[in-house]
Amino acid sequence: QVDPNKIQAVVEWRPPKSPTEVRSFLGLAGYYKRFGCVLMQEGKVISYASQKLKSHELNYPTCDIELAAIVFALKIWWHYLYGEKCHIFTDNKSLKYLGNQKELNLRQRRWLELIKDYDCTIDYHLGKANVVADALSR
Repeated sequence: QVDPNKIQAVVEWRPPKSPTEVRSFLGLAGYYKRFGCVLMQEGKVISYASQKLKSHELNYPTCDIELAAIVFALKIWWHYLYGEKCHIFTDNKSLKYLGNQKELNLRQRRWLELIKDYDCTIDYHLGKANVVADALSR
């Protein structure tokens, strides 16, 4: 059930005029905790996707939640991405180096194997510089 006070706040919200105001509105609109991803080509959005975290995923470390978002995106957009060079931008620096770590849990190993099936690189962008990821994570 949606809280009527939340709906009223959204209805009365004035249009954002700065990136900070956009992030603030997206924080309000992101009432339920989700992870999100955006498929872009040459700076243009092709598709958005998100999924509410399952109860057991709420206990995952941040790195695993971010990795789950990458796996989610690769699975739903495989028909766009498989066999194509792609870049994954994240505001989680540890993901860039996850493949170089010696000790990974079984979930991380399984997900990294799936990622290796794609011709992609994981690039770190500072949260404020990675506007889309930063906005979606609020």
